[in-house]
Amino acid sequence: MTDTKNDSFSADERAAMKERAAELKAEAKQKDKAAAGEKDLLKKIAEMPESDKKIATRIHELVKENAPQLVPKTWYGQPAWTKDDKVVLFFQSAAKFKTRYATLGFQDPANLDDGTMWPTSFAVTALTSADETTLAALIAKAAS
Repeated sequence: MTDTKNDSFSADERAAMKERAAELKAEAKQKDKAAAGEKDLLKKIAEMPESDKKIATRIHELVKENAPQLVPKTWYGQPAWTKDDKVVLFFQSAAKFKTRYATLGFQDPANLDDGTMWPTSFAVTALTSADETTLAALIAKAAS
């Protein structure tokens, strides 16, 4: 017999997978994916604790300003932005899995290649003006 406790998903992980299944089902019915995706994304941001909400809202603004071609949506119940139906970047609220920081992550369709090694996710506790400048450049590059 195997110990399934060590091999199983946490309640939060199971909830995220259920959210993703519901997202896929809803997406299949949507006619205007961009409008529906933005509505869902903004709803998820509004549900976040204030500190994460502030960061996620600003990241969404930065995406709209620097990579307007990316399509907003939710992905595992969190904000994400896509190109050609593939997630390019996502935001994960610290509250989602009870971590000490939010995460901004880039998926492999992001055009961030820089030599043989480059960062694909960042811990975010707040956004300074310098952080926003850095993120704006990363977002634009990722979406190119």
